[in-house]
Amino acid sequence: MTDYAAVLNAIHPGALWSMVDNDYSTLDWQDESPKPTKKTLDEAWPQVQYQRDYAQVEAARRSRYQAETDGLFFEAQREGGDLTAWQAAVDAIKADLPYPEAP
Repeated sequence: MTDYAAVLNAIHPGALWSMVDNDYSTLDWQDESPKPTKKTLDEAWPQVQYQRDYAQVEAARRSRYQAETDGLFFEAQREGGDLTAWQAAVDAIKADLPYPEAP
């Protein structure tokens, strides 16, 4: 189901509008630009959802990299540069948190 608020915020940032319970029929378009059609918003949803899901994976990976791999990287640098443990940890995080498939 399309998240109309997410789509509107993505494709019309800063536009003035209101809506009740994600129901397009209640969309009160108060912006100077033309009101987007339900079809336009529905068609934009897969890309918006993909971008949102991608950003969530990116943030989760970043958090795990900081917690789990940064120390391994700096330890390897101090001890002569063997990055085997670091690379294995990075690969495990990527396997645990794959990016979504693009629409």
